Amino acid sequence: QVQLVESGGGLVQPGGSLRLSCAASGVSFRADTMGWYRQAPGKQRELVARITSGGSTNYADSVKGRFTISRDNAKNTVNLQMNSLKAEDTAVYYCNRFPINYPSWGQGTQVTVSS
Repeated sequence: QVQLVESGGGLVQPGGSLRLSCAASGVSFRADTMGWYRQAPGKQRELVARITSGGSTNYADSVKGRFTISRDNAKNTVNLQMNSLKAEDTAVYYCNRFPINYPSWGQGTQVTVSS
């Protein structure tokens, strides 16, 4: 059974940075495209960044130039470096496979950007 565990969230001031990590167990995702998603209160979950098995990346326009996704296939981890954070980045962040998600989502990690 696939288990995804996200970590690294927290409270940060506007303009600050956070680094999120996602550890996967029960699967070797080296062949999969992995994504970071987020869900803000009252909004649908959205994809913010994805990375292919070969390391090609793609970002939502709202985070382009500020977020960087990376992966370590040997460790089964996917990371999201978030810089120049804005209030509108406040959300619960999740990782999962893209485009066909693994059946189980992790608990997510809360990111709150506020002064």
